[in-house]
Amino acid sequence: MRPLSGLTLVLLLLVATTPATAQLGQIIIPAGTPEDAAIQQINQEADTQKKVQMLEEFVQNFSSNAAAVAYGHSQLAELALARGDAQAALAHGDKALEAMPNNLDLIMAQVTAAMQTKDNTRIVEYAARGGELYNNLEKHKPEGMTDEHFRNRVEELRLQHKPSYDYLESVAFNGIANEESPARRMALIERFTPAFPGSKFEEQVAQFAMIALQQLNDRTRLIAYAEKTLQANPESVPVLVLLADSFGSDPKTAARGVEYGRKAVTLADKDAAADPQRALLAGTAHTALGKALLNQGNTAAAIAELQKASSALKNEAGAYAECLYYLGFAYAKLNRLTEARQALMQAAEINSPFRQPARDLLAKVNAARAKGR
Repeated sequence: MRPLSGLTLVLLLLVATTPATAQLGQIIIPAGTPEDAAIQQINQEADTQKKVQMLEEFVQNFSSNAAAVAYGHSQLAELALARGDAQAALAHGDKALEAMPNNLDLIMAQVTAAMQTKDNTRIVEYAARGGELYNNLEKHKPEGMTDEHFRNRVEELRLQHKPSYDYLESVAFNGIANEESPARRMALIERFTPAFPGSKFEEQVAQFAMIALQQLNDRTRLIAYAEKTLQANPESVPVLVLLADSFGSDPKTAARGVEYGRKAVTLADKDAAADPQRALLAGTAHTALGKALLNQGNTAAAIAELQKASSALKNEAGAYAECLYYLGFAYAKLNRLTEARQALMQAAEINSPFRQPARDLLAKVNAARAKGR
């Protein structure tokens, strides 16, 4: 037997033989077989179109041989991708994977083709399949192999394919980050999480999930997801800020928002002076706490927090506008109309979702000031 030429046969291949057993191996065509002879003839063909025709005949002629089908369609996929037809490459790659679904190289090739189409759903799906394959090696012990031999083999394979796993993890995370639809992003996150347990992107993925759930206005699911995330990382400031903001937006739950907000502020303020990004995070924490205090009825304390936030958020237009709006609202609530007007005028000048609410509130403040004169 000799390994196939023309395909990178690094492969982590787990070919199920029965529901109870599996074996580790590679895509292999026995030397001297009709399949082997056909492959040699195909490899000698220099004309690409003729090679495509020969490969199509190859997969038809040897349709009962899974290794031959996987090889033929993988070669057709490579040729399709080379001529810029990523959709055709994906179609052939899917047929190759159907023949050998647990082949890491075939999965990697599908990720490459999916990236050409910029289809985030396909990118994450193929990457997740690779992640699951890597993480489930120990579930596929070949019949007749000793436990010690199998453990050693799994360790070797994990070490050998760790770079591929890391690459797939990063590619899948980028697919999540690049997805603009909140609903699709959540679907990608739910596919990513079990495929890459303990991911190095765990906190960023959690933040994307909670932002998506905020955009979907699914408060119940948001809180459940955030609190579950917080169990794994109790000092995650972004998660604490989102919980503070979510609970703090409702007067009925504002006390919990204040609790989360105070913890977020304490943690974020530690390194804010030395780290601009941390300072920005601290600013958002103070805004969330200020809003929660405002809904709790503690307006004076809310103003103090929002003032701290405003000085940290000046270079972040959207967050700064939000802070100024609520600061203006708090000043107006205490009838400090001049200060309210100053804050709202600034918020109204910034292109953000708070521009129109700031203008509306500013009109009321101006009317109240005029009436009081």
